Amino acid sequence: MLEYQTFFKSDKTNRMQYYIITYGCQMNKSDSERIASILEKIGYRKASKENEADLILVNMCSVRQSAVDRVYGLAKKFAKLKSQNLNFKTILTGCILKSDRKKFSRKFDLILDIKDLPNWPKVLMLNSHDRTFYEHRDYLDIKPKHLNNFSAFVPIMTGCNNFCSYCVVPYTRGREISRSAEEILSEVKDLIKRGFKEIWLLGQNINSYYSLIRANKKINFAKLLKMVNDIPGNFWIRFTSPHPKNFSEELIETIAKCQKFAPYLNLPVQSGDDEILKKMNRPYTVKQYKNLVKKIRNAFKKYRNDLEKEIAISTDVIVGFPGETEKQFENTVKLFRKMKFDMAYIAKYSPRPGTAASKLKDDVFPEEKERRWKILTEILKKNALEKNKKFVGKEVEVLVEKQEKKNKKQVYFGKTKTYKTVKIQIQNTNYKLPTTNLVGQFVKVKIIEALPWGLRGILK
Repeated sequence: MLEYQTFFKSDKTNRMQYYIITYGCQMNKSDSERIASILEKIGYRKASKENEADLILVNMCSVRQSAVDRVYGLAKKFAKLKSQNLNFKTILTGCILKSDRKKFSRKFDLILDIKDLPNWPKVLMLNSHDRTFYEHRDYLDIKPKHLNNFSAFVPIMTGCNNFCSYCVVPYTRGREISRSAEEILSEVKDLIKRGFKEIWLLGQNINSYYSLIRANKKINFAKLLKMVNDIPGNFWIRFTSPHPKNFSEELIETIAKCQKFAPYLNLPVQSGDDEILKKMNRPYTVKQYKNLVKKIRNAFKKYRNDLEKEIAISTDVIVGFPGETEKQFENTVKLFRKMKFDMAYIAKYSPRPGTAASKLKDDVFPEEKERRWKILTEILKKNALEKNKKFVGKEVEVLVEKQEKKNKKQVYFGKTKTYKTVKIQIQNTNYKLPTTNLVGQFVKVKIIEALPWGLRGILK
Protein backbone atom coordinates (compact mmCIF):
# COMPACT_ATOMS: atom_id res chain seq x y z
CA MET A 1 0.00 0.00 0.00
CA LEU A 2 1.35 3.43 -0.95
CA GLU A 3 2.46 5.99 1.60
CA TYR A 4 0.02 8.90 1.91
CA GLN A 5 2.65 11.43 0.80
CA THR A 6 3.13 9.76 -2.58
CA PHE A 7 -0.45 8.75 -3.25
CA PHE A 8 -1.26 11.52 -5.73
CA LYS A 9 0.93 14.06 -7.42
CA SER A 10 -0.59 17.47 -8.10
CA ASP A 11 -1.42 18.07 -11.76
CA LYS A 12 -2.80 21.55 -12.33
CA THR A 13 -3.17 21.06 -16.08
CA ASN A 14 -5.53 18.10 -15.89
CA ARG A 15 -8.33 17.47 -13.41
CA MET A 16 -8.32 13.83 -12.45
CA GLN A 17 -11.55 11.84 -12.66
CA TYR A 18 -13.11 9.60 -10.02
CA TYR A 19 -15.59 6.74 -10.14
CA ILE A 20 -17.33 5.29 -7.07
CA ILE A 21 -18.50 1.68 -6.83
CA THR A 22 -20.98 1.24 -3.99
CA TYR A 23 -22.12 -2.05 -2.48
CA GLY A 24 -24.60 -2.60 0.32
CA CYS A 25 -27.36 -0.67 2.02
CA GLN A 26 -28.77 2.85 1.75
CA MET A 27 -26.29 4.01 4.39
CA ASN A 28 -23.40 3.03 2.11
CA LYS A 29 -25.07 4.89 -0.77
CA SER A 30 -25.46 7.92 1.48
CA ASP A 31 -21.78 7.69 2.47
CA SER A 32 -20.81 7.61 -1.22
CA GLU A 33 -22.68 10.88 -1.74
CA ARG A 34 -20.53 12.51 0.93
CA ILE A 35 -17.38 10.98 -0.55
CA ALA A 36 -18.30 12.45 -3.96
CA SER A 37 -18.77 15.85 -2.33
CA ILE A 38 -15.28 15.78 -0.81
CA LEU A 39 -13.61 14.55 -4.01
CA GLU A 40 -15.23 17.26 -6.13
CA LYS A 41 -14.37 19.94 -3.60
CA ILE A 42 -10.67 19.13 -3.92
CA GLY A 43 -10.79 19.23 -7.70
CA TYR A 44 -11.80 15.81 -9.00
CA ARG A 45 -14.57 15.43 -11.55
CA LYS A 46 -16.89 12.47 -11.94
CA ALA A 47 -16.09 9.95 -14.66
CA SER A 48 -18.99 8.49 -16.61
CA LYS A 49 -17.29 5.10 -16.94
CA GLU A 50 -14.84 3.07 -14.86
CA ASN A 51 -12.23 2.97 -17.63
CA GLU A 52 -12.18 6.78 -17.81
CA ALA A 53 -11.30 7.19 -14.11
CA ASP A 54 -7.93 7.98 -12.58
CA LEU A 55 -9.31 7.01 -9.18
CA ILE A 56 -11.77 4.23 -8.43
CA LEU A 57 -13.14 4.16 -4.92
CA VAL A 58 -14.95 1.06 -3.67
CA ASN A 59 -17.40 1.60 -0.80
CA MET A 60 -17.84 -1.95 0.38
CA CYS A 61 -20.33 -3.97 2.40
CA SER A 62 -19.28 -6.80 4.73
CA VAL A 63 -22.69 -8.14 5.71
CA ARG A 64 -22.20 -11.38 3.77
CA GLN A 65 -19.03 -13.16 2.71
CA SER A 66 -20.30 -13.11 -0.89
CA ALA A 67 -20.21 -9.29 -0.75
CA VAL A 68 -16.59 -9.39 0.41
CA ASP A 69 -15.67 -11.92 -2.29
CA ARG A 70 -17.18 -9.62 -4.90
CA VAL A 71 -14.75 -6.87 -3.87
CA TYR A 72 -11.83 -9.31 -4.11
CA GLY A 73 -13.03 -10.11 -7.60
CA LEU A 74 -12.34 -6.55 -8.77
CA ALA A 75 -8.55 -7.09 -8.62
CA LYS A 76 -8.21 -8.32 -12.23
CA LYS A 77 -10.20 -5.40 -13.57
CA PHE A 78 -8.07 -2.93 -11.60
CA ALA A 79 -4.85 -4.54 -12.84
CA LYS A 80 -5.97 -4.02 -16.43
CA LEU A 81 -6.87 -0.38 -15.78
CA LYS A 82 -3.48 0.23 -14.13
CA SER A 83 -1.75 -1.06 -17.26
CA GLN A 84 -3.70 1.48 -19.35
CA ASN A 85 -3.33 4.50 -17.05
CA LEU A 86 -0.11 5.26 -15.13
CA ASN A 87 -2.03 7.65 -12.82
CA PHE A 88 -4.66 5.06 -11.91
CA LYS A 89 -5.19 4.50 -8.17
CA THR A 90 -7.70 2.63 -6.01
CA ILE A 91 -9.19 3.32 -2.58
CA LEU A 92 -11.25 1.03 -0.38
CA THR A 93 -13.63 2.28 2.32
CA GLY A 94 -16.95 1.35 3.91
CA CYS A 95 -17.74 -1.53 6.24
CA ILE A 96 -14.46 -3.41 6.61
CA LEU A 97 -13.56 -5.92 9.30
CA LYS A 98 -10.08 -5.56 10.80
CA SER A 99 -9.31 -9.13 9.76
CA ASP A 100 -10.01 -8.22 6.12
CA ARG A 101 -7.93 -5.03 6.04
CA LYS A 102 -4.58 -6.80 5.70
CA LYS A 103 -5.84 -8.96 2.83
CA PHE A 104 -7.34 -5.98 1.02
CA SER A 105 -4.16 -3.91 1.45
CA ARG A 106 -2.60 -6.09 -1.25
CA LYS A 107 -5.46 -5.34 -3.63
CA PHE A 108 -5.93 -1.58 -3.08
CA ASP A 109 -3.53 1.36 -3.04
CA LEU A 110 -5.15 2.85 0.03
CA ILE A 111 -7.72 1.90 2.67
CA LEU A 112 -9.47 4.80 4.40
CA ASP A 113 -11.96 4.86 7.26
CA ILE A 114 -15.27 6.44 6.25
CA LYS A 115 -15.53 8.09 9.67
CA ASP A 116 -12.30 9.93 8.90
CA LEU A 117 -13.76 11.45 5.71
CA PRO A 118 -13.23 15.10 6.82
CA ASN A 119 -9.48 14.43 6.81
CA TRP A 120 -9.31 12.66 3.45
CA PRO A 121 -8.22 15.85 1.63
CA LYS A 122 -5.03 15.92 3.71
CA VAL A 123 -4.28 12.41 2.42
CA LEU A 124 -5.34 12.85 -1.21
CA MET A 125 -4.20 16.41 -1.91
CA LEU A 126 -1.44 17.61 0.38
CA ASN A 127 -1.41 21.03 -1.28
CA SER A 128 -5.00 21.79 -0.21
CA HIS A 129 -5.32 24.64 2.29
CA ASP A 130 -9.11 24.76 2.53
CA ARG A 131 -9.74 24.65 6.28
CA THR A 132 -13.45 23.83 5.81
CA PHE A 133 -12.46 20.21 5.28
CA TYR A 134 -11.16 19.89 8.81
CA GLU A 135 -13.95 21.74 10.65
CA HIS A 136 -16.28 18.74 10.54
CA ARG A 137 -16.15 16.75 13.75
CA ASP A 138 -18.55 14.14 12.32
CA TYR A 139 -18.36 13.01 8.70
CA LEU A 140 -22.16 13.01 8.54
CA ASP A 141 -22.01 16.81 8.82
CA ILE A 142 -20.46 16.97 5.34
CA LYS A 143 -22.99 18.15 2.77
CA PRO A 144 -23.52 15.29 0.27
CA LYS A 145 -23.57 15.42 -3.51
CA HIS A 146 -26.97 13.83 -4.05
CA LEU A 147 -27.46 11.31 -6.84
CA ASN A 148 -30.60 13.14 -7.96
CA ASN A 149 -32.63 16.23 -7.08
CA PHE A 150 -35.80 14.58 -5.78
CA SER A 151 -34.93 11.75 -3.35
CA ALA A 152 -32.42 12.18 -0.52
CA PHE A 153 -30.83 9.99 2.12
CA VAL A 154 -30.53 11.65 5.54
CA PRO A 155 -28.57 9.57 8.07
CA ILE A 156 -29.81 10.24 11.60
CA MET A 157 -27.57 7.73 13.35
CA THR A 158 -24.93 5.13 12.64
CA GLY A 159 -23.71 1.95 14.31
CA CYS A 160 -25.54 -0.83 16.14
CA ASN A 161 -25.61 -2.28 19.65
CA ASN A 162 -27.57 -5.45 18.88
CA PHE A 163 -24.83 -7.93 17.88
CA CYS A 164 -27.07 -10.30 15.91
CA SER A 165 -25.00 -13.46 15.65
CA TYR A 166 -24.78 -13.39 11.82
CA CYS A 167 -24.02 -9.66 11.45
CA VAL A 168 -20.75 -7.69 11.32
CA VAL A 169 -22.27 -4.19 11.51
CA PRO A 170 -21.37 -3.57 15.19
CA TYR A 171 -17.77 -4.52 14.34
CA THR A 172 -17.51 -2.41 11.17
CA ARG A 173 -19.73 0.56 12.06
CA GLY A 174 -19.20 0.55 15.81
CA ARG A 175 -21.72 1.31 18.53
CA GLU A 176 -24.79 3.49 18.01
CA ILE A 177 -24.19 7.22 17.66
CA SER A 178 -27.09 9.59 16.96
CA ARG A 179 -26.89 12.95 15.21
CA SER A 180 -28.45 15.96 16.91
CA ALA A 181 -32.08 16.65 16.06
CA GLU A 182 -31.20 20.25 15.14
CA GLU A 183 -28.71 19.10 12.49
CA ILE A 184 -31.16 16.60 11.02
CA LEU A 185 -34.04 19.09 10.87
CA SER A 186 -31.80 21.74 9.32
CA GLU A 187 -30.69 19.28 6.62
CA VAL A 188 -34.26 18.20 5.84
CA LYS A 189 -35.53 21.80 5.71
CA ASP A 190 -32.79 22.68 3.24
CA LEU A 191 -33.68 19.67 1.06
CA ILE A 192 -37.38 20.61 1.00
CA LYS A 193 -36.52 24.21 0.05
CA ARG A 194 -34.49 22.81 -2.84
CA GLY A 195 -37.50 20.82 -4.07
CA PHE A 196 -36.74 17.29 -2.87
CA LYS A 197 -39.87 15.11 -2.77
CA GLU A 198 -38.72 12.07 -0.79
CA ILE A 199 -36.69 11.95 2.42
CA TRP A 200 -35.17 8.67 3.59
CA LEU A 201 -34.14 8.75 7.27
CA LEU A 202 -31.35 6.21 7.75
CA GLY A 203 -29.89 4.24 10.64
CA GLN A 204 -28.72 0.68 11.25
CA ASN A 205 -31.11 0.48 14.21
CA ILE A 206 -33.13 3.59 13.54
CA ASN A 207 -35.85 3.24 16.17
CA SER A 208 -33.25 3.43 18.93
CA TYR A 209 -32.44 7.02 17.87
CA TYR A 210 -31.98 9.39 20.79
CA SER A 211 -30.95 13.03 21.04
CA LEU A 212 -31.22 16.07 23.26
CA ILE A 213 -32.58 19.40 22.09
CA ARG A 214 -33.14 22.81 23.67
CA ALA A 215 -33.43 22.84 27.48
CA ASN A 216 -32.25 19.19 27.52
CA LYS A 217 -35.53 18.03 25.98
CA LYS A 218 -35.26 14.35 25.07
CA ILE A 219 -35.97 13.47 21.45
CA ASN A 220 -36.60 9.84 20.52
CA PHE A 221 -37.28 8.56 17.00
CA ALA A 222 -41.06 9.01 17.24
CA LYS A 223 -40.67 12.65 18.29
CA LEU A 224 -38.11 13.28 15.56
CA LEU A 225 -40.52 11.87 12.97
CA LYS A 226 -43.25 14.24 14.15
CA MET A 227 -40.85 17.18 13.84
CA VAL A 228 -39.86 16.18 10.28
CA ASN A 229 -43.53 15.66 9.41
CA ASP A 230 -44.33 19.20 10.60
CA ILE A 231 -41.87 20.80 8.17
CA PRO A 232 -43.95 22.66 5.53
CA GLY A 233 -43.87 21.23 2.02
CA ASN A 234 -45.16 18.46 -0.20
CA PHE A 235 -42.87 15.48 0.42
CA TRP A 236 -42.84 11.87 1.58
CA ILE A 237 -40.97 10.47 4.57
CA ARG A 238 -39.50 6.95 4.59
CA PHE A 239 -37.06 5.27 6.97
CA THR A 240 -34.93 2.18 7.39
CA SER A 241 -34.01 -0.03 9.22
CA PRO A 242 -36.13 -0.56 12.35
CA HIS A 243 -35.70 -3.42 14.81
CA PRO A 244 -38.83 -5.27 16.02
CA LYS A 245 -37.54 -5.38 19.61
CA ASN A 246 -38.00 -1.66 20.32
CA PHE A 247 -40.81 -0.66 17.96
CA SER A 248 -42.84 1.20 20.59
CA GLU A 249 -46.57 1.96 20.82
CA GLU A 250 -45.64 5.64 20.48
CA LEU A 251 -43.80 4.96 17.21
CA ILE A 252 -46.69 2.88 15.84
CA GLU A 253 -49.16 5.69 16.46
CA THR A 254 -46.72 8.28 15.10
CA ILE A 255 -46.15 6.64 11.72
CA ALA A 256 -49.89 6.09 11.33
CA LYS A 257 -50.79 9.70 12.20
CA CYS A 258 -47.97 11.46 10.31
CA GLN A 259 -49.56 11.96 6.90
CA LYS A 260 -46.22 12.57 5.17
CA PHE A 261 -44.94 9.17 6.25
CA ALA A 262 -45.41 6.97 3.20
CA PRO A 263 -47.18 3.76 4.26
CA TYR A 264 -44.33 1.35 3.61
CA LEU A 265 -42.21 -0.39 6.23
CA ASN A 266 -39.36 -2.88 6.06
CA LEU A 267 -39.53 -4.88 9.29
CA PRO A 268 -36.90 -7.67 9.34
CA VAL A 269 -38.05 -10.94 10.93
CA GLN A 270 -35.06 -13.12 9.82
CA SER A 271 -36.77 -16.41 10.81
CA GLY A 272 -40.19 -17.79 11.65
CA ASP A 273 -38.86 -20.12 14.35
CA ASP A 274 -38.23 -19.08 17.95
CA GLU A 275 -35.23 -21.35 18.46
CA ILE A 276 -33.50 -20.02 15.34
CA LEU A 277 -34.29 -16.44 16.41
CA LYS A 278 -32.61 -17.18 19.72
CA LYS A 279 -29.52 -18.51 17.92
CA MET A 280 -29.51 -15.35 15.82
CA ASN A 281 -29.63 -13.25 19.01
CA ARG A 282 -32.90 -11.66 17.88
CA PRO A 283 -34.64 -10.81 21.21
CA TYR A 284 -38.28 -11.39 20.22
CA THR A 285 -40.53 -14.36 19.50
CA VAL A 286 -42.57 -15.09 16.39
CA LYS A 287 -45.72 -14.35 18.40
CA GLN A 288 -44.38 -10.94 19.42
CA TYR A 289 -43.48 -10.17 15.80
CA LYS A 290 -46.98 -11.13 14.61
CA ASN A 291 -48.58 -8.98 17.30
CA LEU A 292 -46.39 -6.03 16.31
CA VAL A 293 -47.39 -6.28 12.65
CA LYS A 294 -51.05 -6.57 13.68
CA LYS A 295 -50.80 -3.39 15.79
CA ILE A 296 -49.13 -1.50 12.93
CA ARG A 297 -51.75 -2.59 10.39
CA ASN A 298 -54.61 -1.75 12.77
CA ALA A 299 -53.18 1.71 13.44
CA PHE A 300 -53.14 2.53 9.73
CA LYS A 301 -56.72 1.30 9.33
CA LYS A 302 -57.68 3.64 12.16
CA TYR A 303 -55.83 6.80 11.11
CA ARG A 304 -55.43 6.63 7.31
CA ASN A 305 -57.89 6.96 4.44
CA ASP A 306 -58.49 5.01 1.22
CA LEU A 307 -55.45 3.18 -0.19
CA GLU A 308 -53.26 4.27 2.72
CA LYS A 309 -55.31 2.23 5.18
CA GLU A 310 -53.27 -0.84 4.24
CA ILE A 311 -49.58 -0.28 4.94
CA ALA A 312 -47.19 -2.27 2.75
CA ILE A 313 -44.80 -4.36 4.84
CA SER A 314 -41.64 -6.04 3.58
CA THR A 315 -39.22 -8.14 5.57
CA ASP A 316 -35.76 -9.74 5.58
CA VAL A 317 -35.28 -13.45 6.18
CA ILE A 318 -32.35 -15.89 6.20
CA VAL A 319 -32.78 -19.51 5.12
CA GLY A 320 -30.36 -22.30 6.01
CA PHE A 321 -29.05 -20.77 9.22
CA PRO A 322 -26.78 -23.23 11.08
CA GLY A 323 -28.84 -26.02 12.61
CA GLU A 324 -32.10 -24.98 10.88
CA THR A 325 -34.16 -28.18 10.59
CA GLU A 326 -36.89 -28.86 8.07
CA LYS A 327 -39.48 -28.34 10.80
CA GLN A 328 -37.97 -24.99 11.78
CA PHE A 329 -37.95 -23.91 8.15
CA GLU A 330 -41.62 -24.93 7.89
CA ASN A 331 -42.33 -22.47 10.70
CA THR A 332 -40.92 -19.72 8.49
CA VAL A 333 -43.11 -20.99 5.64
CA LYS A 334 -46.16 -20.73 7.92
CA LEU A 335 -45.18 -17.21 8.89
CA PHE A 336 -44.87 -16.16 5.24
CA ARG A 337 -48.31 -17.55 4.44
CA LYS A 338 -49.81 -15.89 7.51
CA MET A 339 -48.22 -12.42 7.22
CA LYS A 340 -48.70 -11.99 3.46
CA PHE A 341 -45.72 -9.68 3.04
CA ASP A 342 -45.72 -7.23 0.12
CA MET A 343 -42.04 -7.94 -0.45
CA ALA A 344 -39.25 -9.93 1.19
CA TYR A 345 -35.48 -9.95 0.84
CA ILE A 346 -34.57 -13.62 1.20
CA ALA A 347 -30.92 -14.49 1.83
CA LYS A 348 -29.25 -17.89 1.81
CA TYR A 349 -27.04 -18.07 4.89
CA SER A 350 -23.31 -17.89 4.32
CA PRO A 351 -20.80 -17.90 7.21
CA ARG A 352 -19.28 -14.49 7.90
CA PRO A 353 -15.89 -14.67 9.64
CA GLY A 354 -15.80 -12.51 12.73
CA THR A 355 -19.41 -13.16 13.77
CA ALA A 356 -20.69 -15.45 16.52
CA ALA A 357 -22.60 -17.57 14.00
CA SER A 358 -19.42 -18.31 12.06
CA LYS A 359 -18.37 -20.55 14.95
CA LEU A 360 -21.44 -22.74 14.34
CA LYS A 361 -21.33 -25.58 11.86
CA ASP A 362 -22.77 -24.53 8.49
CA ASP A 363 -24.67 -27.80 8.19
CA VAL A 364 -27.41 -26.94 5.68
CA PHE A 365 -26.25 -27.94 2.20
CA PRO A 366 -26.24 -25.26 -0.54
CA GLU A 367 -28.80 -27.25 -2.56
CA GLU A 368 -31.14 -27.29 0.44
CA LYS A 369 -30.70 -23.56 1.00
CA GLU A 370 -31.61 -23.01 -2.65
CA ARG A 371 -34.72 -25.20 -2.31
CA ARG A 372 -35.87 -23.29 0.78
CA TRP A 373 -35.21 -19.96 -0.96
CA LYS A 374 -37.39 -21.05 -3.91
CA ILE A 375 -40.25 -22.12 -1.63
CA LEU A 376 -40.38 -18.76 0.15
CA THR A 377 -40.00 -16.88 -3.15
CA GLU A 378 -43.02 -18.69 -4.62
CA ILE A 379 -45.14 -17.87 -1.57
CA LEU A 380 -43.99 -14.25 -1.74
CA LYS A 381 -44.76 -14.07 -5.45
CA LYS A 382 -48.32 -15.28 -4.87
CA ASN A 383 -48.92 -12.95 -1.92
CA ALA A 384 -47.40 -9.93 -3.68
CA LEU A 385 -49.59 -10.45 -6.74
CA GLU A 386 -52.67 -10.77 -4.54
CA LYS A 387 -51.76 -7.49 -2.81
CA ASN A 388 -51.03 -5.68 -6.07
CA LYS A 389 -54.34 -6.68 -7.67
CA LYS A 390 -56.11 -4.43 -5.16
CA PHE A 391 -54.66 -1.41 -6.96
CA VAL A 392 -56.07 -2.25 -10.40
CA GLY A 393 -58.57 0.37 -11.56
CA LYS A 394 -57.51 2.83 -8.86
CA GLU A 395 -55.70 6.13 -9.17
CA VAL A 396 -52.48 6.42 -7.18
CA GLU A 397 -49.82 9.06 -6.63
CA VAL A 398 -46.42 8.11 -8.01
CA LEU A 399 -43.01 9.72 -7.63
CA VAL A 400 -41.35 9.35 -11.04
CA GLU A 401 -37.77 8.06 -10.73
CA LYS A 402 -36.58 7.50 -14.30
CA GLN A 403 -37.59 7.44 -17.95
CA GLU A 404 -36.71 5.12 -20.80
CA LYS A 405 -37.46 5.01 -24.51
CA LYS A 406 -39.11 1.83 -25.72
CA ASN A 407 -40.32 1.43 -29.31
CA LYS A 408 -39.82 5.19 -29.83
CA LYS A 409 -42.19 5.92 -26.94
CA GLN A 410 -41.37 7.44 -23.57
CA VAL A 411 -41.96 5.11 -20.64
CA TYR A 412 -41.59 6.25 -17.05
CA PHE A 413 -40.91 4.27 -13.89
CA GLY A 414 -41.68 5.37 -10.37
CA LYS A 415 -42.72 4.35 -6.87
CA THR A 416 -46.08 4.59 -5.12
CA LYS A 417 -46.33 5.68 -1.50
CA THR A 418 -46.40 1.97 -0.64
CA TYR A 419 -43.07 1.56 -2.46
CA LYS A 420 -44.43 -0.44 -5.36
CA THR A 421 -42.72 -0.01 -8.71
CA VAL A 422 -44.99 1.33 -11.45
CA LYS A 423 -44.32 1.28 -15.17
CA ILE A 424 -46.11 4.37 -16.48
CA GLN A 425 -47.29 4.68 -20.06
CA ILE A 426 -48.80 7.71 -21.76
CA GLN A 427 -52.26 6.74 -22.98
CA ASN A 428 -52.20 8.56 -26.32
CA THR A 429 -49.88 10.68 -28.43
CA ASN A 430 -52.03 13.78 -27.95
CA TYR A 431 -51.23 13.91 -24.25
CA LYS A 432 -49.48 17.17 -23.39
CA LEU A 433 -46.71 16.67 -20.89
CA PRO A 434 -46.60 19.25 -18.10
CA THR A 435 -42.83 19.46 -18.63
CA THR A 436 -40.34 17.86 -21.01
CA ASN A 437 -39.39 15.43 -18.26
CA LEU A 438 -41.52 14.02 -15.45
CA VAL A 439 -38.61 12.56 -13.48
CA GLY A 440 -38.68 13.86 -9.91
CA GLN A 441 -42.34 14.85 -9.99
CA PHE A 442 -45.50 13.52 -8.35
CA VAL A 443 -48.01 12.34 -10.94
CA LYS A 444 -51.43 10.69 -10.85
CA VAL A 445 -51.48 7.24 -12.44
CA LYS A 446 -54.39 4.89 -13.11
CA ILE A 447 -53.32 1.29 -12.48
CA ILE A 448 -54.35 -1.07 -15.30
CA GLU A 449 -52.35 -4.22 -14.51
CA ALA A 450 -50.89 -5.97 -11.48
CA LEU A 451 -47.73 -8.07 -11.60
CA PRO A 452 -45.98 -9.92 -8.74
CA TRP A 453 -43.16 -7.40 -8.52
CA GLY A 454 -44.90 -4.23 -9.63
CA LEU A 455 -47.75 -2.41 -11.34
CA ARG A 456 -48.50 -0.97 -14.77
CA GLY A 457 -50.46 2.21 -15.21
CA ILE A 458 -51.37 5.11 -17.50
CA LEU A 459 -50.73 8.78 -16.85
CA LYS A 460 -53.88 10.63 -15.86
